[in-house]
Amino acid sequence: MKKSLIALAVLGASSVAFAASNVTLYGVIDTGVLVQKAKHQDTTVGLNSGFVSGSRWGIKGVEDLGNGYNVGFVLEEGYDSDTGANTASNSAGKVFGRESQLYVQGGFGKLGFGRFGTLGSGAGSYHMLTGWALTTSYGLSSWTSEIGTSFSRVDNAVVYVTPNFNGLTLSAMYSNKMKGDDQAQKWSKNNHYYGIGAKYKANAITSSLIFEAKQIKEAADTNKNTQYAINFGFEYNLGSVTPMFAYQYAWQDEGKKTNMFGLSAKVPVAGGDVLAGARYLFGKDKSLPAAGDQDVNSWNIGAAYVYPLSKRTKLNAYAGYADSGKGWKDRSTKATDATAITPVYNGYQLYVGMVHTF
Repeated sequence: MKKSLIALAVLGASSVAFAASNVTLYGVIDTGVLVQKAKHQDTTVGLNSGFVSGSRWGIKGVEDLGNGYNVGFVLEEGYDSDTGANTASNSAGKVFGRESQLYVQGGFGKLGFGRFGTLGSGAGSYHMLTGWALTTSYGLSSWTSEIGTSFSRVDNAVVYVTPNFNGLTLSAMYSNKMKGDDQAQKWSKNNHYYGIGAKYKANAITSSLIFEAKQIKEAADTNKNTQYAINFGFEYNLGSVTPMFAYQYAWQDEGKKTNMFGLSAKVPVAGGDVLAGARYLFGKDKSLPAAGDQDVNSWNIGAAYVYPLSKRTKLNAYAGYADSGKGWKDRSTKATDATAITPVYNGYQLYVGMVHTF
């Protein structure tokens, strides 16, 4: 009897301590079957991890400091659900490659330090992208920068988010280290990321405007340049349908200048949601041979259906097609590796899978 009482007391004390620390273990498992065909490549069929939402696990917590202030942290690692390895591009070689941050929050807003997704990445705690129903997921239909200025995630970063002013929040982010930078490099010679953005969400309207810049300064990087991107998104929830508009201007001083427009919508259908979008991009690609056509254009269409099997599990189906003209008419991928098989400019994708959160 005494042993039972002691055990119950220990268990109760542990529960109180856990509740007081407010630490949460969470994660996402995303696995499905992807069929794809890129121009000049064979059709491939295989399991795919993270097609809709990157597979991950993480730990997050917050401590109340009183007077409306708190300190929190997020530690998050990506992995490939089809192999179990942490070879996901954002976590390869890192313990918590998706996000690793400590933050302070209060009446002044939120101040964070560490590694996290950029304002235009569509990933992590501070992203601000709006205006595209298929977000940065769904392969061919992913809304990302043509020249790579969304940068995904950055190290040695500081971010500040203002309090909410009647639906409006402002964010500013700076990083002094990109993936692969030499830790021993001088501070002034590292690569730099700068981002500022505004997001408005009130009533039926959601909108954002983001400016980002990346300076490649590291001596070991032979592709020294400056890159910029501007993203604007607008959504209006009509109840039965949410139409969206997105625009992006991207500029690279030694590479590409592109404009991208997207129209998409989210529509409730048969207990789930249909996500559909069409996108058109045009501009110049100076990496192409000068003797050829450096003017480029591309377009793609895609549609997905998301059906909730439960509160934590969703079934996803997707179909997308991309086609390009002028300088990109004969290209299938962005990669220079001849073995690349993921279509970007020309090809199609078909996918079905599930996403489970815990």
